[in-house]
Amino acid sequence: MVSMRKQYKTAFKAKVALDAIKGEKTIAQLAGVFGVHPNQISRWKAELLEKLPDIFSDRRKRVDKDREETEAEL
Repeated sequence: MVSMRKQYKTAFKAKVALDAIKGEKTIAQLAGVFGVHPNQISRWKAELLEKLPDIFSDRRKRVDKDREETEAEL
């Protein structure tokens, strides 16, 4: 019998990671509430903290830089 991995929606991951960042409950408590392994919650939390600064960055500069790199390659 083939076992399929559990796939979580992005909104669920964001909610769990945000709750982990808030620190009102421990990772173990959150794991019990949401039914997710504590290691997975820690990974989602780390990923959110890593990508959070990019949310507030100026995307236009990034697009222009990518365009310049592409033109230089051509």
